Amino acid sequence: MISKHEIQAEPYPLQFDPKYIALVIIDMQRDFLELGGFGAMLGNDVSLLRSAILPCQKLLQAARAAGLFIIHTREGHRPDLSDAPPAKLNRGKGTERIGDIGPMGRILIRGEAGHDIIPDLAPISGEPVLDKPGKGAFYQTDLELLLKNKNISTLIVCGVTTEVCVHTTVREANDRGFECVVPADCTASYFPEFHEVALRMIAAQGGIFGWVSDSNAIIHALQTP
Repeated sequence: MISKHEIQAEPYPLQFDPKYIALVIIDMQRDFLELGGFGAMLGNDVSLLRSAILPCQKLLQAARAAGLFIIHTREGHRPDLSDAPPAKLNRGKGTERIGDIGPMGRILIRGEAGHDIIPDLAPISGEPVLDKPGKGAFYQTDLELLLKNKNISTLIVCGVTTEVCVHTTVREANDRGFECVVPADCTASYFPEFHEVALRMIAAQGGIFGWVSDSNAIIHALQTP
């Protein structure tokens, strides 16, 4: 029987204190999830990412109702690109690159329409939005400071893509002493095989990086009286 302090997960149930658990939603941005965004411009099927929207919505609603600390992130850069390494700007063979004009403004530039979080998961007052220049949410941000100021010890990590920004953030969090649970249906990839393997990597070897669960199990744990 699940107690209020336990999430059913792999490789084994995760014990947590409801006062010290936070929800982190990674990069649910228009440039990645909408037609005309950067992801679609690279030839990806954005519908594969959009499968995570409804589970994320349900989990976000439950987290708000439970009073969790909630943080959203966005990957993007300053308009002058001074925080974008040349190696990142020059990588790839596409005709459009970060900073170029796309259908939703300059690609992955802070303040542009494509950089913003999709309306389905729009932050509300009191939910910090962290702009990060890299893949991991801890790199060049004050995420660790925010979490430690709230005495957070456990993270529910959602978002896109599973094998890149979500995985990097979970690895960074693990090295900093946080316990992470990833709801599989609240993450997604342009490459389904990458999604599956990335989740297996998290829970492998007794949970080397954390736990893998699903939105229903986490919502049930949050709502258990």
